[in-house]
Amino acid sequence: MKKFTSREINEFVSRPLFGEKAILKKDKSYHRISIVTISYNQDKFLERTILSVLNQNYPNLEYIIIDGKSTDGSVEIIKKYEKYLAYWISEPDDGQADAINKGFKIATGDIVAWQNSDDIYLPDTFFKVAEEFKKHPDSEVIFGNTYLINENDYILKDMRFIPFSLEHLIYYDWNLSSQAVFWRRELFNKVGYLKNYRVSFDLDWFIRLGKVTRNFRFIRTFLGGYRIHSKSKFSLIKESERNPIFIKIMRENGIGIDESRNWGQQYKLKKLKAFLRKFLWYIAQGDIDYIFKGAIRRLGHGK
Repeated sequence: MKKFTSREINEFVSRPLFGEKAILKKDKSYHRISIVTISYNQDKFLERTILSVLNQNYPNLEYIIIDGKSTDGSVEIIKKYEKYLAYWISEPDDGQADAINKGFKIATGDIVAWQNSDDIYLPDTFFKVAEEFKKHPDSEVIFGNTYLINENDYILKDMRFIPFSLEHLIYYDWNLSSQAVFWRRELFNKVGYLKNYRVSFDLDWFIRLGKVTRNFRFIRTFLGGYRIHSKSKFSLIKESERNPIFIKIMRENGIGIDESRNWGQQYKLKKLKAFLRKFLWYIAQGDIDYIFKGAIRRLGHGK
């Protein structure tokens, strides 16, 4: 399993490392990959996100940036790289999910993904993903591990996943992260687009995705970085605001939930099953060092 250091990550997103010819070339022997980045007043991190995409040096890239009429320096940063963008716009939107959907409806790639304006991809991610889709043409979704990083690209935690399980995602814990998930664009015909929840729209979409396909392929390597900082949604939106949305998502996806009880105290058998599956996977992969770094702590606590 390829791992990265904080220094390697910082160096990858700190300056242009791409060749102009490679970025502008549209080599049809490679899968066309469409990346949507949504942006709103994140000029502190936006350039690092853009560079994490362009520095892939991927020869058949369609990069789309949807900015929500930022009032900081974001537009100036986007203009700096507009030569390498297939499309960009800065206009008001109806929230994060709405902006992502705008980009997806423009995208023409065989493979699509989104990356928030404060998160990043890791070196060679696009080549790894394209190769997996080529080697396994029946795969509809490919995902890998992510790092939790801070404002300075320092690794706070490695988030290692296991092969996808819909029950695991619903009842136990996240087992994939948008920072490192790619899928075939035609899946939108089955799943539809993201619903416009303020938070957890990704959870809802991945649940719906898991209902229409089992063709997930897990790459046991690190593909992306999820940034935690003082202005991220994770930091700003309180649990009391998240819970009603979470309850609504569960119910709309046919999951019974008792509002009077903590989610961690419901569906205990399903949670235990997911935990054991995760535990046995780590043992089989030789990840003994990782087994007790949070897996047991998560048992029974829910989302």
